[in-house]
Amino acid sequence: MNRSMIQAAVTMGQLQSKLDLIGHNLSNSSTTGYKSRSADFSSLLFQQIDNLSHDQAKKGRMTPDGIRVGTGARLGHTNLNLNQGSIQQTGRALDVAIMNENQLFSIRVPGNDGDDIHYTRAGNFYMNPNGEGQVMLTDSEGLPVLDEDGENILINEGFSDIHIQQDGAIVVTRGGDRSVEGQLGVLSAVRPRMLEAVGDNRFKIPDGIEQEGIIEGVPQADIQLQSKALESSNVDLSQQMTEMMMAQRAYQFNAKSISTGDQMMGLVNQLRS
Repeated sequence: MNRSMIQAAVTMGQLQSKLDLIGHNLSNSSTTGYKSRSADFSSLLFQQIDNLSHDQAKKGRMTPDGIRVGTGARLGHTNLNLNQGSIQQTGRALDVAIMNENQLFSIRVPGNDGDDIHYTRAGNFYMNPNGEGQVMLTDSEGLPVLDEDGENILINEGFSDIHIQQDGAIVVTRGGDRSVEGQLGVLSAVRPRMLEAVGDNRFKIPDGIEQEGIIEGVPQADIQLQSKALESSNVDLSQQMTEMMMAQRAYQFNAKSISTGDQMMGLVNQLRS
């Protein structure tokens, strides 16, 4: 297999990964609070071949000396886009949208080796019974939503109305009296590139990496939420379709390069015979 076929084969595999990423974005274009991801490519190892045997041949040369032969491209990293999506009014008391970019809710996820903390922009919350006359604030999967201290939000039963204020305070009405009985925890993603997607529209800090410098708490005074509303996905369909067409064209170009290289080797074999 010649160099051009190796380069094309390697690059095609990476382009397929980008197409998978674009397809994931498109399939979540209507998912509440979904944040799109983009892919960046980087070059693999290359070899510098010097094709001039003496200095006299360099005189008057306008192009760089030698030939730079690469081995293809790879998917360098993916970028998380935390830009604000459009806000949709729902009229539901436990729906809440974050109005500031790079801010997230925290969710407790039980695991075999202890609980993990995941982060999400989806604010469609529910109240689920927790026993002992209390209800717990959860996400759509039934996972506990955490307060500013990283604890589950528990509210005593028997209330007639519940409302989430702009600063994340959970106001409950009992017998005509209103009181704050909980506080939504909102965190800021200082380095969103470090967050790892774990599915179900959630992210986490990769194992072995400290939270400090990646996720920080947001003071209650700096929290800005919109109640009875949800944030839509920030996927730009026109941009995703354009990137998909460009990736497909690049994939076709590399596939053509392999077929052309195969035809050339076939011609060489015929000449030898």
